[in-house]
Amino acid sequence: MKMTRRFGVVAMTVLGLLAVAVPASAHVTVNPKEAVQGGYARVAFRVPNESDDTNTTKIEVYLPEDAPVASVTTMPVPGWTVAVAKRKLTTPIEVHGSPVSEVVSTLTWTATSPDAAVKPGQFQEFPVSMGPLPKVDKMVFKTLQTYSDGTVVRWIEPPANDGAEPESPAPVLILLPAAAGAAATPATDNTLAVGDTKGSDTDWFGVAGLIAGVLALILAGLALARTRKEPVR
Repeated sequence: MKMTRRFGVVAMTVLGLLAVAVPASAHVTVNPKEAVQGGYARVAFRVPNESDDTNTTKIEVYLPEDAPVASVTTMPVPGWTVAVAKRKLTTPIEVHGSPVSEVVSTLTWTATSPDAAVKPGQFQEFPVSMGPLPKVDKMVFKTLQTYSDGTVVRWIEPPANDGAEPESPAPVLILLPAAAGAAATPATDNTLAVGDTKGSDTDWFGVAGLIAGVLALILAGLALARTRKEPVR
């Protein structure tokens, strides 16, 4: 009976640890999460469907007004159209010696049919190439996600100063100074292929290691309990 109780306590501990290790919820992100200031990057806005019974039919991504980018191009996504809105700059930016006074402000992807929409339990990536990237520490892309029932989820909150994740976080691209990214080649770090999962793979390796360690503790606890239960000869 005591051994059963001990096992129950250990099992509850395992469940608690796993609850901490698994991400709380999915939200719209930009991948990869980092790029280099002054360079060009190929990124993808990754959009998961968090609804149980409706489809994602439209995504609106707003480029930050305080960090204009001269060149923004999109890759075709089967079953989706993209509308590109632009805005005039009060102060033109200089790119390769030439002034640029108009930049992309919003990218809007819309599913052309119910079959193309992002269904429950699925996600879709929307690839974008942009540059030269501004010399700021990050770019915050406020994003609206529209579902087939008309619900609009607003991923618009910037990261908190204390590092805590807001309730509806906007996708954030961290921009590293050129010197910090000099050791990496543009083909690897600055232009990682769309769909790159290097970060998420590393996270899951960590979770797997945690699970293995907890299971080892369970086995050790059971062995100790069995030893204590056996009479001394």
